[in-house]
Amino acid sequence: MPKSATNVNLSYWEINQYFPVYDLIVIGSGIVGLFAALSYKKKNKKAKIVVLESGILPHGASTKNAGFACFGSISELSADLLTMNARDVWDTVRMRWNGLDLLRTTLGDDSIDFKYWGRCELFDSNTQLDLYRDSIKSMNKNIEAAIGRKNCYSLVNSEIKHFGFNNVKGLIKNKYEGQLDTGKMMSALINLVQKRNITILNGVKVEAILDSKKQVRLKTNLGEFTANKVIVATNGFAKELLKIKDVQPARAQVLITKPIKGLKIKGTFHYHQGFYYFRNISGRLLLGGARNIDLKNEMTSEFKITNKIQSQLEFKLKEMILPKASYEIEHRWVGIMGVGSEKKPIIKHVSQNVVAAVRMGGMGVAIGSMVGKKAAELVAE
Repeated sequence: MPKSATNVNLSYWEINQYFPVYDLIVIGSGIVGLFAALSYKKKNKKAKIVVLESGILPHGASTKNAGFACFGSISELSADLLTMNARDVWDTVRMRWNGLDLLRTTLGDDSIDFKYWGRCELFDSNTQLDLYRDSIKSMNKNIEAAIGRKNCYSLVNSEIKHFGFNNVKGLIKNKYEGQLDTGKMMSALINLVQKRNITILNGVKVEAILDSKKQVRLKTNLGEFTANKVIVATNGFAKELLKIKDVQPARAQVLITKPIKGLKIKGTFHYHQGFYYFRNISGRLLLGGARNIDLKNEMTSEFKITNKIQSQLEFKLKEMILPKASYEIEHRWVGIMGVGSEKKPIIKHVSQNVVAAVRMGGMGVAIGSMVGKKAAELVAE
């Protein structure tokens, strides 16, 4: 019998059913992990696969994000070009675009409540607005080369009054971005994985990974699991299991209002290089971000709401986004992202039979499916 039999109170039936030698074990049941399992199963139809998840739901950000189907605002991409190789920037944009396409075609737009309403970026400084307005033409050229879509960005200052924003000098629209319902997305993805005869085990905390080159043993709170191959898809929590550089947890705090009568905001919106983001959902206004005002303390995997960040979010909501509206905050939550010195994801072997698929750079909704697919291809080589 597996070693797990002596560690916890498991029955004979549980041991036989859930503790065989698996062809593949995926650690993490978020977008990346589930797409990795699906992709591997598609090429290896008889493979026995299990996805191990420490939480009741995906522990990081897959069920806690804002539901933005985005691939890059003009200010964010401009900032990336200052710190990353230009080829990597546009390759990553292409990967995000292809990831969104894979997500949508795999699950269907209706099942994830996808809306193609575009996205606007707010500017509260004429100096910044002039800078990015002058780069629209060159950015559009690069976006067209990356994803094959023309005239992505445009200046839409005439819409400021309609939305009711205050102290906003300009809006630059990305017409190819959309939004989705994160809860529906993950529900549809989990259902599809289970239909493909892939097991998901929740409440399993992996404590160590031991690759003997023949097989991989995973020490967990339930005992020991064994597999021929392993994919680690824990994003911001990667360093808890792997000796891997340049990936850190980053806390994302979010709030949502109660339904607001006459809410005119429709679509997804970004501000300050994507550090602030908001959207409409079910008549409510969802707003997240502001970690840039306390970057050191927000580089954490602790699920904690802080007054400093929430106060800043409420200030932006009142002074800039909904200055004339009457509203109440209904709920607040936290998600954990994986970030590093650049936005390009890490997909690589960390040992002979173990592949890491981490560091989504805050773009997990867009890029997660492709990262999972590429991780499955790499571990199968």
